[in-house]
Amino acid sequence: MNIERKKRVMEWGALDVNLFGAQKNWQGKALKSPIGFAFAIDPKYFWFIATSQYKAMPHPESNHGEFKEELWKYDVAEFFLKNKLNGRYLEFNLAANAAWWAAEFSGPREGMGPAPLQGVTTYSDIAESGTWLVAARMELPMMQERFDLSPDSTMNAAFIINSPEQEFVSALDLPGETPDFHQPDHFKKVKFFHEDEIAK
Repeated sequence: MNIERKKRVMEWGALDVNLFGAQKNWQGKALKSPIGFAFAIDPKYFWFIATSQYKAMPHPESNHGEFKEELWKYDVAEFFLKNKLNGRYLEFNLAANAAWWAAEFSGPREGMGPAPLQGVTTYSDIAESGTWLVAARMELPMMQERFDLSPDSTMNAAFIINSPEQEFVSALDLPGETPDFHQPDHFKKVKFFHEDEIAK
């Protein structure tokens, strides 16, 4: 998983990052509309950015910027970050309306409860057509201390789109016929690159 290093602190509304995407859903069927995601770190923050041209369908009981469980029952962008030092991993959900949720796991689906993330700020922009762009900004020192966030860390990005007829999309090819993003042994190592480099 690529993480872009930025020299200056980024601001919502002026984000300039390299987007990566996925072409197919869990069953291998080509997506009808593009989706994309990016990870970036600047001098102060870790960023998760996601965009979808599928019409937004966030959890109806969720509100902009609020912490809300079960966002995955509707459209959501997700990332998973595994700390190699202790084997734990973070799941972070971000809905089209910037509602968010996070939990920490000691093993596949072995929950430790909501992750005590502090200083999380989320943003969203939903167009009249329903397409959406979202971002979550987290304090970089906190992410490094709690989840390592080093080249030894492993990650994945995922989407649930097209609710109520949900499609599950993983940036990485994960095994199994039934969608299951909780496969930390298959997450990919973090690769940092600078903003003036082309990710390979």
